[in-house]
Amino acid sequence: MLGQLIVSGLAVGFCYALLALGMVIIYKTSEVLNFAQGEMAMISSFVAFTLLESYHLSFPLALLLTFLFAAGLGAFLEFTFLRPAKDPTVIGMIIITLGFEMILMGLAGWKWGPDQRSMPFPISGFETYNFFGLLISKVNFWTIIICLILMALLFFFFQYSKLGTAMRATQQNRLVARLMGIRTKRIFSFTWALSSFIGSVAGMFIATLTVLDPPMMMDPLMKAFAAAVLGGMTSLPGAALGGAILGVVENLFGGYVSLSFKSVVAFTIIVLMLCIRPSGLLGKHFVKKV
Repeated sequence: MLGQLIVSGLAVGFCYALLALGMVIIYKTSEVLNFAQGEMAMISSFVAFTLLESYHLSFPLALLLTFLFAAGLGAFLEFTFLRPAKDPTVIGMIIITLGFEMILMGLAGWKWGPDQRSMPFPISGFETYNFFGLLISKVNFWTIIICLILMALLFFFFQYSKLGTAMRATQQNRLVARLMGIRTKRIFSFTWALSSFIGSVAGMFIATLTVLDPPMMMDPLMKAFAAAVLGGMTSLPGAALGGAILGVVENLFGGYVSLSFKSVVAFTIIVLMLCIRPSGLLGKHFVKKV
């Protein structure tokens, strides 16, 4: 039982980690906390569902179109709602993302209704792999593998690609990056597109592991935020580590203590981490000297 709880906790935790990575990427580049991340993932999941169920597209084609939609949605939000904001405050930017979250929630409710659906996923949630006596469902196994691959690709992208270097330069000093010829506005749009794409992957996995409905991402988003706070809002490895830790801890808590208080774990972690180490496990706290 312990092994199965850990594995299923890792599967959910890596979904939290992907959402947290999306939030951290945006925060590192533009210092905006995107609380619409969950609803962007939810809308993308519904798009995938519609392409598969209503238009009967093959899964790879539906996946490709969904990823393109998700990237376009992220770029649209940055270009339409955030870029025109004049001298925005932190609170103002948060309110903009919260407003976009409500818009997407209302749109999903109007278009698809409140009914719960099952995501048509090609990997069975009932079939299992047997690893030395440990039974792991195929959907949990491939969720972990695919999430790990995607996180590894993200880390290599930021460390070794020119575009990743430009994004890191924009995060460190926007003015100097612009003087060096980096088109920071395009970097911001790409950042939001990339974040939305990452979130869409997490959204489809969460819809497969649970159910697909308009409020499906409200709880995972708060847990992703907790994971980002735990690992560090400025650290990509920290967000990944925070998601894995949170998924395992809450699953063990639900399995051995009580399912009723399973969701309380995330908020307890936020409070404790902010009190003990505000920068997170792997985050760095910078002090500006004036």
